[in-house]
Amino acid sequence: MSTLLTIGCGGFLGAISRYLLSRWIYTIFGTGMPYGTLTVNIVGSFLLGILAQCIIAGNLLTSTASSFLGIGFLGAFTTFSTFSVQTLELLESGSPTKALLNILLNLILCLIGAWSGLIIGRFFS
Repeated sequence: MSTLLTIGCGGFLGAISRYLLSRWIYTIFGTGMPYGTLTVNIVGSFLLGILAQCIIAGNLLTSTASSFLGIGFLGAFTTFSTFSVQTLELLESGSPTKALLNILLNLILCLIGAWSGLIIGRFFS
């Protein structure tokens, strides 16, 4: 039961963080493209890369911290399902170029984010 509570608390904070970050990005760049979701996906991929490296290195995080951060916080923070729906909405609204751009930006930049996170995570291991 304590593991579920740990994950739930992480999820609570991750969901709130996702909302605040994406809203902030939309106030800067507008809502013509899903830049808030893109930003959250990049940041989430980067942070998950760091966390993965810390777990790979072993003994840097407790299993409780890993559950809180990886399953809870980052599980609620990243928004790939939202990305999927927003991409389909762009297609259905007659914006295939924006839909393709959204797919490419999310795929490429999130892979770069995860790779960068792994590299930076190695400094902590």
